[in-house]
Amino acid sequence: MPYTPQEILETIQMVENYHFDIRTVTMGINILDCASPDIDLAVKKASEKIKRLADRLLDTVMLMEKTYGVPIINKRIAVTPIALLAQSAESDDYLKFAYMLDEVAAFLGIDFIGGYSALVQKGMTRGEAKLIESIPVALSSTNKVCASVNVATTKAGINMDAVLKMAETIKKAAELSKDQDGLACAKLVVFANAPEDNPFMAGAFHGVGEAEAVINIGISGPGVVKAAVERLPDCDFRTLAEEIKRVAFKITRVGELIGRKVSEQLNIPFGIVDLSLAPTPAIGDSVANILEAMGLERCGGPGTTAALAILNDAVKKGGSMASSAIGGLSGAFIPVSEDAGMIEAVQAGALSIEKLEAMTCVCSVGLDMIAVPGDTPAESIAGIIADEMAIGMINNKTTAVRIIPVPGKQVGDMVEFGGLLGSAPIMAVRPFSPAKFVRRGGHIPAPLQALTN
Repeated sequence: MPYTPQEILETIQMVENYHFDIRTVTMGINILDCASPDIDLAVKKASEKIKRLADRLLDTVMLMEKTYGVPIINKRIAVTPIALLAQSAESDDYLKFAYMLDEVAAFLGIDFIGGYSALVQKGMTRGEAKLIESIPVALSSTNKVCASVNVATTKAGINMDAVLKMAETIKKAAELSKDQDGLACAKLVVFANAPEDNPFMAGAFHGVGEAEAVINIGISGPGVVKAAVERLPDCDFRTLAEEIKRVAFKITRVGELIGRKVSEQLNIPFGIVDLSLAPTPAIGDSVANILEAMGLERCGGPGTTAALAILNDAVKKGGSMASSAIGGLSGAFIPVSEDAGMIEAVQAGALSIEKLEAMTCVCSVGLDMIAVPGDTPAESIAGIIADEMAIGMINNKTTAVRIIPVPGKQVGDMVEFGGLLGSAPIMAVRPFSPAKFVRRGGHIPAPLQALTN
C-alpha cells in the first residue's frame, strides 16, 4: 500500500507534537556456531561475528533517521542465549562472555546488547546454573549488557527452584550495584513465555528458532494515542477503540517502513514490528495518562484494568492490520519508573504492586521497573515473581518481572536512574512472608490448557 501525502504529514505531526518515535532497531544475531570447548576461542569467534554482521548497523539506522525524519532512540543487538553457547566450554568463567558483549557494544556504538540469558522453565543444566550465578557480577561490572532468564511457560509450568534462585540473584545484583541504587537490576528480567523475537531490553535475546541474523523494530507512541483519545472525550467505547486502532495502524506502518529499509541496506532479513506503547519519563509520553484521558480520575483506581484492556486490544488490532510481521511483546508497557503518570499515581496512593499485577493480566508484559525497599527478603521477591509467572502460565501470555530492591531505601523515598529508566518511588511490599511456600521447591505443574496437541 503506497504512502499518501496526508499520511506523511500526519507522521511529521506525530513526531513534532506527540513524542512519536521508533524506540529501537534491534539486530538479532545467532552465535551458536561460535561454541567451543576453549572458552577464549568461543569468546573470540562470537566477538568477531557480532562485529562483522553489525559493523554498519549504527550508520544505517542514523541514515534512516535522517532520511525519514523519525527519531530512532535506541540501537541494540540481541544474541543467542549465552547459556546455550557457554556450557560447551570446559571453563566456568562465563564472565568472559559478559565482558566481550560489553566491549562489542562499545566498539559498535550501540546502546545495549541483550542475550546474557538462560531458558530454565523445565530444568536447569550445570551451565545454566553457572550463568545465573554470574549475573550479579556481570551486570554490576558492565555498562551495556542485559540479562534475562525464562523460568516458566504454559507448556512446562513454573520452575520454582529457578524462581527462588532468581530472587536471590536480584538481591545480589542490587547489593553489588548499591552505589548506583541497584541499577544492575534494571538490566535483568525474569520471564514466563519469553518471546524469541523481542526487540526491547532488558529482555531481548535471539531465539534458537530465528534466522542467522534479523532486524526487529520496536515502535512507541503513547503521546500519539493520548492525543487521539483526548479528541473524543465523550464517545462510546466502540468508537474509542476504533480511533485507537486507526492510530496504531499509522504508527505501525512507519515502523515497518523503517525496518524494511534498514533490512535492505544491511542485506539482513526483516523480522518483526513490536508495536508496544513504551513510555518515557517525558511529560505527555505516558501510558497512565492515556488511561486517565479515557475517563479515570487516576491510573490505579477502579476501572484501570478495563481501560488498559481496551487500549491493549485496540493497539494490537490496529497494528495487525498494518503489518503481517507483528511480533515481540506488542501492547502497552506499564513500567513505573519510565512513566511520569505511573509515578504520579504511586505518589497519590492510587497504584500498588497488587494493582499493577492485576493490570498485567491484560497488558503486554508485567511488573516492570518496580523499586522496592532494599531490605525486602529474597523470599518475598520470589513470591512476587511466582505470582507474575502464574499469570503468564495460566493465560498463555508473556509476563515478566523487573524489580529493584534499592539498598538503603524505604517506602516513600525516590531513586533516580536517569535517561529512559527515569526515577522511581519506592513501593510497599506486603509484610507477610511466603518463605515456606517458595521453598517447597520443584515445579508448579503446567495447567490443563497446556494439553493442546
